[in-house]
Parts: sequence; structure tokens; C-alpha cells
Amino acid sequence: MKELRELVHLFACAFLFYFAAFMVIPSITDITMEALCPGRVQCSLAVYLSGLQQVITGLGTLIVTPLIGNLSDRYGRKALLTLPMIIAIIPLAILAYDRSRAYFYAYYVIKMFTGMFCEGSMQCLSLAYVADKVGERRRAAAFGVFSGVSCAGFVSGTVAARFLSTSSTFQVSATVAVIAAAYMRLFLVETDRGAAGGGEEEEEASLPLCSSSSSDSGSSPKLPALRKFPSLEDMIGLLRSSLTLSRAAVVVFFNSFAESGVQCALLYFLKAQFQFSKDQFADLLLIGGIAGAFSQLVLMHLLIPTLDEEKLLNIGLLASCAHIFLYSIAWSYWVPYLAAIFILLSVFIQPCIRSIISKKVGPSEQGMAQGCITGIGSFATIMSPLLFTPLTAWFLSEDAPFKFKGFSIMCAGFASLIAFMLSIMMRAAPPTTSQKLVNAVYVQA
Repeated sequence: MKELRELVHLFACAFLFYFAAFMVIPSITDITMEALCPGRVQCSLAVYLSGLQQVITGLGTLIVTPLIGNLSDRYGRKALLTLPMIIAIIPLAILAYDRSRAYFYAYYVIKMFTGMFCEGSMQCLSLAYVADKVGERRRAAAFGVFSGVSCAGFVSGTVAARFLSTSSTFQVSATVAVIAAAYMRLFLVETDRGAAGGGEEEEEASLPLCSSSSSDSGSSPKLPALRKFPSLEDMIGLLRSSLTLSRAAVVVFFNSFAESGVQCALLYFLKAQFQFSKDQFADLLLIGGIAGAFSQLVLMHLLIPTLDEEKLLNIGLLASCAHIFLYSIAWSYWVPYLAAIFILLSVFIQPCIRSIISKKVGPSEQGMAQGCITGIGSFATIMSPLLFTPLTAWFLSEDAPFKFKGFSIMCAGFASLIAFMLSIMMRAAPPTTSQKLVNAVYVQA
């Protein structure tokens, strides 16, 4: 409990950040349709632009997130958290001011680039912060609490959106985003990034630029080890240093590929199939958010002592397959609400996979490891829209080869099924906190 109390300010920051971010989700589909295709329930242009945004943002996240994670190992989690929390305010402020077509396009372009720094970095840095503060035995539960708090922010934002007008939604969202950034700067305490037990590298990092050896006073001063930015080889070396890490990376790829595919298609599918509007989207998201928050704050704590992370990961991926397939064959307006209940179990995926990865690297590598995994997920979000965007637009149009509007969602379900099958073969080795990168991130001058 003491370790969780030390994370209270991080949880508050995460709650406010995700409250602001998710509050606008139910409205954005209607705003996009109104700006691009007024008065219509189907719009291929909206689907393609949403897919393009995911690709560009995912490509940027793939490059940026591992770098930010590594920088947080050097300069601190709090310093780097400032970046995503501040720039997330900009696109919200644009639509808070006006939602006409010109402002929508400005929002669209800026959101693509700010998303590169926000969508992966906030989670990556927060999980690294948790890993710095919490021991290995309680880390999975702590990751679950963080995910549960994020879901609580999602639920609260969705509830607020249900009772606010579209214009008020973006104004409130932008205001809360400003409060979140200010709260983080004022109250969040920096971690030691594992320096207390970080070993030789951390000691070297704290030495003065030039220092002489006490055992050889006559020798010339020596420069301490200098740290370089991680290269692609360093990241690959980190993942290949453990079979568990390699398999976890593949599982993350296929799971993210499936989730991104559903994200591309679901809201447009529901609008075309059942004429869902902002309120129905909000209700659907609310059910999933409540289920996710309850599961991670309560259910996961009860199951972790009995079931390890690997078994919970398998359960979560199986539930994810079920709820995606159920979405794809929805035959009535109430079926998507039923499918959302499976989120009660599918939310186990992220905290479990992140805990498995966290236990396989040392304290000074948490930021880089979490950043690499986030980058792999981002790469999947680049690839997924390239397939699912045209597939969704095709099967929602009148030119579809056969009548099955949920076909693209079913294809995403098969990707989730692959992730589940791979997770069955993944068995984590005993945890270690002293493992170092295979390709060293330190070079001697």
C-alpha cells in the first residue's frame, strides 16, 4: 500500500489526462462526418482520412516513443512527461474555438503530429515511473491500478460528454488538459530511475566530466562513460536478449494490429449499420470503460495472487477475440453493448504484457524497454489502417462484393486470434533486475 500511495499524484495526472482525451471521442465521428459529408451516414472520405491519421501518427510514435523513453532514463520521467501533457492541449483548443471545416482540417493536421508525442509517450513514461517506484512482486498489480485509473478517466470523460453539448465538450476538455499539465508540474515527484540500485552505469553518470583515479594519481584525468542515443540495433538487441521479450513483442504487434483495425472500422460500421450517434457511441464507450476500470482496480487484484501474468494474458487475449468477432456479426443494435462486456477481461492484456516486459530488464532500462514495446505497437497501427481503411470503406459502400458490413472487423478478429495463439506458447522466465542490454548503450571515450 505504501508503494501505491507514492503513485497517487501520477494516478491523478493520468486520470485528468485521459479524462480530457477521451471526453471528445464520442463527438469526433459526428464532427468529422458533418465537416466532410454533411447530412450523410456513410462517408468514404472520413474513413480514409481517419486511416491516414492513424498511419502518420503511428509512424511518428514508432520513432519518437523509444527515444523519449530512453531520454527519461537519463533526465527523469517527470521532465519528459511534460512534453505530451502540454502539446495535447493544442488540438483540443482548436475545436473548442470553432468546428467549421477549416478548423477541422487544422485540428486534423495538428492532431496527427501531436499524437506522435502523446499517444505512446504518456503510457510509456507512466509505466516506467510505476516500475521505478514499485517492486517486481507487486508490479503487475500496480500496472493494473494505473490502467484502471486510466479507464476511470475514460469513463468519467465519456459520462461528461453524454451530458454536454459538442461545443462545451471541447471547451471542458481543453480546460481539464491544462489543469492536468499544471498539476503534474506542481505535485508529481521525480523518481530516482533505479539509481539506488542502478549499479556502475548510474554511478558513472553522476561523476564529474573529468576525474582522476585515486589508485593512480599520476595518470591523466579520464573521461567517464558517455551515453549515446539508442540505435535500432540497440533496440533489437534488447528484444533479442530474451526469448520472452521477443515473443511478447510479437504478441503486442498482432494485438495492436487487431485493436487498430477495430478502431478504424467500428464507429463508422455502427453508424452505417444502426445509425449510431454521439449519445450511442458514448453509451457504448461507457460500458466498456466501466467494465475495464472495475476489472483492473478490483478483479485483477483478486486474480493476480492465484493466476500469474501469463495466464491472465491468455484470458485477456481470448476475451478480446470474442468481443471483436461479436462486433463483426452484430445483427441488432444491442449486440455491440453485449460485446463491450468482454472488455471486463480483455483489459488484462496491457498491464500483464507490460509487467512481463518490465521484469526482464534492469532499472535503468525501463524507459527504453517500455518505449520499444510501445513503438512496436505503433508500427502495428501504421500497418493496420493500410489494410482495414480501404476494406472498411469498400464493405460499407454500395459496391461491396457481398453484404457483410462487419467483414473488416472480423478480419481484425483473426489478427487477435493469432496473438492469443502466440501467447499460449509464451512462458516468462524468472524475473531479473540486473539484466543489461546485449548491445551496450554506453561507450568509453
